[in-house]
Amino acid sequence: MCGIAGAMTFKNSCFKITEPYINRMRDTMVHRGPDGAGTWVAEDGRVGLGHRRLAIIDLSSAAAQPMCNEDATLWVSFNGEIYNHAEIRAELEQTGGHLWKTDHSDTEVILHAFEQWGINCLEKFRGMFAIALWDAREREMWLIRDRIGIKPLYYSIHHGRIIFASEIKALLEDPEQKRAVNEEALYHYLSFLTAPAPHTLFEGIHKLPGGTWLQVSEDGRIRKHRYWDVLDHTTPLAGVSEEEIAGRILAELRTAVKLRKVSDVPVGVFLSGGIDSSTNAALFSEGEGGPVKTFSIGYQGAYRSYQNELHYARKMAKEVRAEYYERLLSIDDLIDFLPQMVYLQDEPIADPVCVPVYYVSKLARDNGVIVCQVGEGADELFWGYPGWQTALRLQRYDDLPVPRVFKHLGLLALEVLGKKQSTYYEWLRRAAKGQPIFWGGAEAFTESQKQLLLSPRLRKRFNRLTSWEALQPIRRRFTEKAREKSHLNWMTYLDLNLRLPELLLMRVDKMSMGVSLEGRVPFLDHKLVELAMSIPERVKTKNNTLKYILKQAVRDLIPDELIDRRKQGFGVPIYEWFLDRLGDKTRQELNDFCNQTDYLDRAGVERLMDQGRGPQAWYLLNFALWWKEYMA
Repeated sequence: MCGIAGAMTFKNSCFKITEPYINRMRDTMVHRGPDGAGTWVAEDGRVGLGHRRLAIIDLSSAAAQPMCNEDATLWVSFNGEIYNHAEIRAELEQTGGHLWKTDHSDTEVILHAFEQWGINCLEKFRGMFAIALWDAREREMWLIRDRIGIKPLYYSIHHGRIIFASEIKALLEDPEQKRAVNEEALYHYLSFLTAPAPHTLFEGIHKLPGGTWLQVSEDGRIRKHRYWDVLDHTTPLAGVSEEEIAGRILAELRTAVKLRKVSDVPVGVFLSGGIDSSTNAALFSEGEGGPVKTFSIGYQGAYRSYQNELHYARKMAKEVRAEYYERLLSIDDLIDFLPQMVYLQDEPIADPVCVPVYYVSKLARDNGVIVCQVGEGADELFWGYPGWQTALRLQRYDDLPVPRVFKHLGLLALEVLGKKQSTYYEWLRRAAKGQPIFWGGAEAFTESQKQLLLSPRLRKRFNRLTSWEALQPIRRRFTEKAREKSHLNWMTYLDLNLRLPELLLMRVDKMSMGVSLEGRVPFLDHKLVELAMSIPERVKTKNNTLKYILKQAVRDLIPDELIDRRKQGFGVPIYEWFLDRLGDKTRQELNDFCNQTDYLDRAGVERLMDQGRGPQAWYLLNFALWWKEYMA
């Protein structure tokens, strides 16, 4: 796990890449790699790679990066893990013709796998990765993001060159990189709490979508290709018994966790006491020589909006004889962390869970752990959110043969009743347009609400735009490829392509790497994802029970009390904290922001604050603080 950076100039450019130039980019990310740093620049100054190292696999200096093959025709800078690297290495050794300089580096496996199979080597990789690979023979750069998008990779093309890195702040070290707000991305951010790929909040800076590579030629030609889509790897399990499906799920989970235990440094588990993290802890503890270390976060005091679950976490830790560590957070921890949070995020990730993720990561790192397993992905794959129950029910109502004219009449009625800003109005608006009602597992503001929040200038600019524009490419792929075009499969597919990679996984990556800790995600092993997307909707939603088939799979693995308890997500008592000092700080920051910029409507912002809509105010606060850090 590391931070990568680099640049490549095109033939028509006179710009020369130098070591100081790459080092400035690289060293903005010391937190991603405190164990070492390396830079390689070609003799002609046309290409350069930088690397910050967090040593996890093969701690020797021979495994340092950037790394080249035996004749220096391939150079790589790599962030992530190839969990099955030993298996691939054995295959390459059996094939012959490769000279090895490390004992068990997964980075070196990438080089020789590319030598052997070209870009198709990605089909063999089981892991999470952002890779920059320079092929000197073909004079081209490959930029690659893992299938799910667990690891980030950003790039910008300007002034006859392409620059790329694990974090946007590295790209900003290029003195000719423009700093400006991507206003269309802002519009979508107000819907999804994040900028959907390939957008970022920075105009001209892009993020590579998950499962995608860029092939960049020295003449400036760029080819972009989606090399993996889960819908290309599903086989509907129609006619397969529940017992067999549950057995397959547990087998794949067991393999995924076992692969993610491989490390030359200590590994632990984030433990909330829910099904996902408890399953991780139980499977991780199988066959362990000593107790696993688990880490949990709670809050000082009692809150209506979020109840501590630490007693469940303690119970599970006791069940697997784990070393258990916990920390209680207060509003002071959140306010103190805000400046650092904004700096680490690079662009707003408007999920307050960033705060506990940072502190639980710090808790782990402070107690000697360098790698932790996390539970992201299970809710999306196995129908785990109460809000998804509502969305699925509404979508089924929308399937009833009601003429659209009646839906339009309903919209008029809601508007007359003053309900145009309501969620009900937005759901009916989508139905009347023939669009799916589900637009993602996290929505900030409806289209009507955004019109009240945006400045008059942006309101006019985006008068004909909706955030459906950002979802259309995903919907198109789903319609073309899905074998079972069920509503639930759409919901999972959408979140696999937007909310998970660009919000949930980025909060894990940015916050954990902020303390130099690697987060691993067993539930998002691509083999498990492919299996989950093959399970029929009727099996996942049986008895209207959330996570029905996952619960069947782990019933004998973790206590029934944890399986059958009411779900509560990993959250933050943000509503109550807005009634405290966080509300005052937010009002002040947003007032200053409105004074200095022309993005938001002051009256709309003040109305939102006066109505006590703390969670939504948090989304605006994130944007305002980001602008102050990176634009002002």
